Amino acid sequence: MRLETFEMERMQSLHEHGVEINLSESGVEPLSLRELLALSSDEGRALQGLLDQALAYTQTNGTEPLRAVIAAMYPGASASHVQVTTGGAEANLVSLLHLVQPGDEVVLMLPNYMQAWGLVRGLGAVVRPWWLREWPDGTGWEVDLDGLDALVGPKTRLVAVCTPNNPTGLRLTTAELAGVCDIAAKHGTWVLSDEVYRGAELDGHESPSAWGRYDRVLVTAGLSKAYGLPGLRIGWVVGPPDTIAALWAVHDYTTIAPAALSDRLARIALSDEVRPKLLARTRTIIREHYAIVRQWVAARSPALTHAAPHAGAIALVRYAHAIGSHELAELARTQRSTLVVPGSQFLLDRHLRIGFGGHPTQIRDGLDRLGQVLDTVKLAR
Repeated sequence: MRLETFEMERMQSLHEHGVEINLSESGVEPLSLRELLALSSDEGRALQGLLDQALAYTQTNGTEPLRAVIAAMYPGASASHVQVTTGGAEANLVSLLHLVQPGDEVVLMLPNYMQAWGLVRGLGAVVRPWWLREWPDGTGWEVDLDGLDALVGPKTRLVAVCTPNNPTGLRLTTAELAGVCDIAAKHGTWVLSDEVYRGAELDGHESPSAWGRYDRVLVTAGLSKAYGLPGLRIGWVVGPPDTIAALWAVHDYTTIAPAALSDRLARIALSDEVRPKLLARTRTIIREHYAIVRQWVAARSPALTHAAPHAGAIALVRYAHAIGSHELAELARTQRSTLVVPGSQFLLDRHLRIGFGGHPTQIRDGLDRLGQVLDTVKLAR
């Protein structure tokens, strides 16, 4: 297995702590441990439980109480339907390691977080891109089910989607998810639905899930985006119990077990009491901060356009300037100490992904700096 460089993750690792303003993140400002515990009505007991937690290996597929609280979010699921992982990235990793073999074909929704792109190719399989359609005026994206139907066939092992989508912020409707599953079912193809942004909707209505729509569906998610708890590194896969058991065997070769303190904190975060508070916080941040980005783009129209995201603290902005996105992002970083994600890292040039989950002052300052860079670049003819 030979993996190509994961360009976006490498860029962030190299530069996110070396710039004054980071607009490359796709989540909201993380909570502190103190802030998380304060959301519990019995903060003292929660803290005592952490202090008394043995720093030992936990059950390697996640403790039964944590798997049970995750399962409760997916109708009809039980703890046996859940594998807990070290972050959503490992959830995707163990799923792909189990499902994909050399020579398989994998249909991958694009644009997308490019982890699956690199892993599938590294595993010796063939990626069949399934592109979302961008509206000609740059103000929307839509799903092309006819295009998907033409791509999926007897050789297709897996259809991988991300909903709500990174980087567009588009969420698939109930009918569209059903359409994806119906197309996959015609060929016995698996569906892997990355739903890590589910719960981070601007309108407050939770996005539909692929769960329960087909017997060969795996759903991955985690605490990093909608919950504002990326440092806990807790993710999960929900799927058929026999497949989840097979993923557990793969997990034995990766990180073995989730961190004991993270497992305990995740149980607090996903409790009936705390989970709604975390999601309400995220949705408030996203609604308020998105207005800053929307106004900035509107002030620079028609040179800049974007589709209003349905979910997630990200906006994918299309620009009309005569410069590649990698070069533009490098100018913003080196000249204005501001980090954004170039669209080229999603195989989509002439776009920038802008994160707006941080402090409002930082967002405004970062956009002002990015605008100063754009002012030095000519518009394409």
